[in-house]
Amino acid sequence: MRLVIARCSVDYDGRLTAHLPSALRLLIVKADGSVLVHSDGGSYKPLNWMSPPCKLSEQPGEPGQPGTWTVTGKGGETLTITLEETISDTSVDLGVDPGLKKDGVEAHLQELLAGQLHLLGDGYRLIRREYPTPIGPVDIMCRDSDGEHVAVEIKRRGEIDGVEQLTRYLDLLNRDPLLAPVHGVFAAQEIRPQARVLATDRGIRCLTLDYHQMRGIEPENTLF
Repeated sequence: MRLVIARCSVDYDGRLTAHLPSALRLLIVKADGSVLVHSDGGSYKPLNWMSPPCKLSEQPGEPGQPGTWTVTGKGGETLTITLEETISDTSVDLGVDPGLKKDGVEAHLQELLAGQLHLLGDGYRLIRREYPTPIGPVDIMCRDSDGEHVAVEIKRRGEIDGVEQLTRYLDLLNRDPLLAPVHGVFAAQEIRPQARVLATDRGIRCLTLDYHQMRGIEPENTLF
């Protein structure tokens, strides 16, 4: 991972355009190729970013002139970062991440869905749970009735972050000609509307899971 603190401006040009005026920011270049632009506020969300696969090209400036990073995405969209002053530029090898350990409900949902693939549709066949990738394991990898691969990401609550996580898996898996095409299913007990919109835009199918029904538990009747 590369961490750069620099005074910079940022311009995005794709399906829409966006501009961040000059300010001191944190630039992160991750091992998977993603580039993120952070401010010192706004919680965990970057101000702008480019997801892999993408290409970073650096053009150093002449003495006294700003340098430029040009990040090009798979669809031709560009993120142009103009660096006016670099305060710090550090690279750190984080090694292989062991991945997030799911809580009891998410782990049980994965186990239950692996045994009830008919919830995804007719003719689905399990390949394996915790399918390994260089950036973490896919919850469930299976084949659909047409024999094509399907990667399933399971959450207790479906948020935008989960869609982004599955998108990264799909981008990586679809580079393997022995797997492609790999489709995505985002499965959760509850899926937030924003996450559903983003998933649909990226061609990812959403599936709402009924935990109690999957466990074979009838809902309790409430007496008033």
